[in-house]
Amino acid sequence: MRPLPAGFHPQKDREAPMSTFDSPADDGVLDAYSSVVSGVAARLIPRVAGVRVQRRLRGGIAEAGGSAVVLSSDRHLLTNAHVVIGADRGEVEFVDGTTAEVSVVGSDPLSDLAVLAADRDLPEPPEFGSAETLRVGHLVVAVGNPLGLAGSVTAGVVSALGRSLPTRSGAATRFVEDVIQTDAALNPGSSGGALADARGRVVGINTAVAGVGLGLAVPINATTERIIRALRAGGRVLRAYLGLVSTPAPLPRDVAERYGQRTALRVVEVVAGSPAARAGLLRGDLVLAVDGQQLRDAQSLQRVLFEDAIGRHMEVTVVRNGALVDVIAVPSQLEG
Repeated sequence: MRPLPAGFHPQKDREAPMSTFDSPADDGVLDAYSSVVSGVAARLIPRVAGVRVQRRLRGGIAEAGGSAVVLSSDRHLLTNAHVVIGADRGEVEFVDGTTAEVSVVGSDPLSDLAVLAADRDLPEPPEFGSAETLRVGHLVVAVGNPLGLAGSVTAGVVSALGRSLPTRSGAATRFVEDVIQTDAALNPGSSGGALADARGRVVGINTAVAGVGLGLAVPINATTERIIRALRAGGRVLRAYLGLVSTPAPLPRDVAERYGQRTALRVVEVVAGSPAARAGLLRGDLVLAVDGQQLRDAQSLQRVLFEDAIGRHMEVTVVRNGALVDVIAVPSQLEG
C-alpha cells in the first residue's frame, strides 16, 4: 500500500468547503441556463431550415447556402437577402429531412432581408418578438444551418445594441440600424437563421460573422416588420430619398431643454443635386424633426422615408447656428 501524502487528513479534507465552481448553487444556475437554451432550441429547431440556391454569376452557376425561418402559415420563410442574391429559386430542408422547393418572393439588399415562398405546407411559424425589448447582457440563442450542419444551436449574450451594418444595392448605400451584436457563435451558413430571446421569440435574423466571437443580426422591429410586409405584398421595398448622410449627436443643453429631446441627427454630408440640397439643408445642421416627428437616431429618419414619402412635401426642422430653421424637402424615389 502506498503511504498517504504528508499533510493529508481524510476527515479534514472530506469536510473542506467546495470551490465556487463546484457549489450546488452553481449547478442550479447551470441547470437553469441549460433548461432555457434547450427549451428555446426545442421550439425553434423544427422551424428553421437550411437553404440551398444556385446563383447566376458571370462565370456560370455557383451553389450557395444559408438558413431560413418559417415566417407565416401561408408558406413564407424569412432569410437574408445576401443568401439568395443572384437566385430566384432554391430548396429548403428541415431537420427532420423534409424538403420544399422555394421561390424568391422579394429581396431587399438595403435591409439584408428576403422572403421565400414554398411549394408545400411548412411547420407552424415561431413567435416573433421585438428587438426593442433586448438589453445588453440578455441571453440569446442562435439556430441555423452553419457549414451545412442542420439544427445547430449556439447561445450567448447580447454584447451590444444599436450597431450599424453597411449594406449596398447598386449605387445606393444604407446602414441597417439597431443591429444586434452577440457572442453566440455564428459561422458561414448561419446567415438567415433565427436569433431568439430566452422565451423563444425570434428577435433577429442572423446576418454576419464580423470576427471571432462577434456575430450580428438584423433586428425584428417596427422598421423591419414594415419591410417584410412590403416584400410579401409586392416583392420589393420602395423608399424615399433625401440625399443626406447623418449621425446621431447630442444637442446642446439649452437646445435640449427648449425642444424636449436630448439627441438629433447631425448632417455630415449633403449630396449635390439631391432633394436635401435643393431644400437648403447644410452640413452641420442638427435635424430635430420631420413633419413634427422627432428624430433621435438614424432609424427614426429611415422610418419616415418609405413609399408614402415619395414626392410629398415634408417639413424638416433643424437647428442651425443656435436658431430654429424649417425647410421644405420633397424626397424622390430611391433608385437601385
